[in-house]
Amino acid sequence: MAKERGLISPSDFAQLQKYMEYSTKKVSDVLKLFEDGEMAEYLQGDAIGYEGFQQFLKIYLEVDDVPSRLSLALFQSFQTGYSLEKTVKEDVVCLSDVSCYFSLLEGGRPEDKLEFTFKLYDMDRNGILDSSEVDKIIIQMMRVAEYLDWDVSELRPILQEMMKEIDYDGSGSVSLAEWLRAGATTVPLLVLLGLEMTLKDNGQHMWRPKRFPRPVYCNMCESSIGLGKQGLCCNLCKYTVHDQCAMKALPCEVSTYAKSRKDIGVQSHVWVRGGCVSGRCDRCQKKIRIYHGLVGLHCVWCHLEIHDDCLQALGHECDCGLLRDHILPPSSIYPSVLASGQEHKSSKTSQKTMDDLNLNTFEALRIDPVAHTHPLLVFVNPKSGGKQGERVLWKFQYLLNPRQVFNLLKDGPEPGLRFFREVPDYRILVCGGDGTVGWILETIDKANLPVVPPVAVLPLGTGNDLARCLRWGGGYEGQNLGKILKDLETSKVVHMDRWSVEVIPQQTEEKSDPVPFQIINNYFSIGVDASIAHRFHIMREKYPEKFNSRMKNKLWYFEFATSESIFSTCKKLEESLTVEICGKPLNLSNLSLEGIAVLNIPSTHGGSNLWGDTKRPHGDIHGINQALGATAKVITDPDILKTSVPDLSDKRLEVVGLEGAIEMGQIYTKLKSAGRRLAKCSEITFHTTKTLPMQIDGEPWMQTPCTIKITHRNQMPMLIGPPPRSSNFFGFLC
Repeated sequence: MAKERGLISPSDFAQLQKYMEYSTKKVSDVLKLFEDGEMAEYLQGDAIGYEGFQQFLKIYLEVDDVPSRLSLALFQSFQTGYSLEKTVKEDVVCLSDVSCYFSLLEGGRPEDKLEFTFKLYDMDRNGILDSSEVDKIIIQMMRVAEYLDWDVSELRPILQEMMKEIDYDGSGSVSLAEWLRAGATTVPLLVLLGLEMTLKDNGQHMWRPKRFPRPVYCNMCESSIGLGKQGLCCNLCKYTVHDQCAMKALPCEVSTYAKSRKDIGVQSHVWVRGGCVSGRCDRCQKKIRIYHGLVGLHCVWCHLEIHDDCLQALGHECDCGLLRDHILPPSSIYPSVLASGQEHKSSKTSQKTMDDLNLNTFEALRIDPVAHTHPLLVFVNPKSGGKQGERVLWKFQYLLNPRQVFNLLKDGPEPGLRFFREVPDYRILVCGGDGTVGWILETIDKANLPVVPPVAVLPLGTGNDLARCLRWGGGYEGQNLGKILKDLETSKVVHMDRWSVEVIPQQTEEKSDPVPFQIINNYFSIGVDASIAHRFHIMREKYPEKFNSRMKNKLWYFEFATSESIFSTCKKLEESLTVEICGKPLNLSNLSLEGIAVLNIPSTHGGSNLWGDTKRPHGDIHGINQALGATAKVITDPDILKTSVPDLSDKRLEVVGLEGAIEMGQIYTKLKSAGRRLAKCSEITFHTTKTLPMQIDGEPWMQTPCTIKITHRNQMPMLIGPPPRSSNFFGFLC
């Protein structure tokens, strides 16, 4: 069996995904090189040896040296006993199997993936899949099931039956049209081919594989799925089934929009059997004995959990429960044609046209939110924070209307902003790191919205300096999302400054790296800290398996900071650059610096406060030293700087000098309070005379001699979380 033949472990799989996160190549690009390009010499029919396999990984993952343990485990995993090709020797693997597997891990539209797999297994290129080609697809799905650590003992006959049903015309072969049709309706095919379920709103469940740590009963056959066993759970309604029961499951009861006039304005409960996680009835407060079978009911919209006997005591109308302020119930979303009095006839053709219109163009739907609510538009980056981003996406699809939740890897933020464009009083929640937040803010800038909505952050991954300053924490650790949404209700709006960066290179033979951003949201720096970040960035791209946890990242930062403190690559930085603030030169002659940081927020590198804490002057109720004045563009007086407090809304930047890597480490560990405060200003220009490391918002690059101009761009409304219980340096935002 495959498990005895080198199947990759969960840690190997996680390492592989990390490599793919930083790779820009597509499987189709690599296949061309093997079929009629420079790698054709490694091809033996439809097979490649270990050397060819290593070349495939090297090109596809864009890594010079893939760890031998990982490449060998991957190679052996494709040499399973499921192979039907007896001509394939032990020391080679099928290139089509390898290509198919990696293509399934890539992002992309389900339709494209389905067409790719069809063409990949249509070996004779006759436009149909015969029985042997279909059997190869079953083999591939069995492998993926094992990679996912599914129980495959009873899976093969289920897959064989499923493939028979795909042959809709009973011809004994599968055409491309039948294959694409099956991809839209056949659950195991979607899951096992790595295709993401899409929102159809036609009674289809949005399945995801799930392993259950507590007793759970199948909604179809009502028998136990078993502790620790794999099943399928619908993201929309929590309808749960065995793998083999998915094909017979009742339609999903969740509708995300009102399909007739009678459904507009008043939301009804949508009850689904089972799914009572709390085990207690919300009406009578007595236990729901979930261990005795499929018992109890839960409402998809208000999330009430009740006994069957308590159902009659509740009315039909649903108020969407504790999270009503954030939810757009289906009764608030309806087709524009219903508002204009052009409702379609209830024929199959017109209904299909209606569904297609609703699913493909957001302009076809109108939103009329419940009065006095603040509907939430959620953007999720599934790749942020490892698997956390994906789990957050699933949870929000259940807690809110799925039409409020957008996967950024699919189409980016534009569709969500278009959909919510005319919605009054809505808010945005960005689930991701600082880079994701910057992407959303830039897209909002370009969208030319009639009213710019305030933005909150659910921090995923590491760093998250902006989220820290806005009191949303340094990283999501699986906390209750319902509580986070309740905190969002009591949040306040602050207007955050954003700054434009213009880099004007001098004419030199050297070439610079690409400048990552043209806008600063958090900070900009030159010198020692950018050098450490650049070395970290290069190493992480080359060996992503060494950067798969926050602790490892911190240890690597410590190592690079230590070597930087020894070699001092940015020593006497003041000799290599000049600084102008609002047109006036900044005197650096009496200083010995290795770095200069320009701060918009008081957090860098995952929590370092380079400006340092400042005690508020007596009577300073606004948290900003009144001595600065409301119109002062340049402040360099050391006495005033000593008592000034950063403010992300004052249209001024803080400029800090850094003496070296050791000082940065001392600031990070709180052994030293701050760097050298140089100035507060509303405009800054750097002139450099040699190649130096630089970074914007944590993204580093090497820059040849140049002129850099930083000017105020605009302000963006951001949501700041409730005040912390204990005092800290974020207090200036109170």
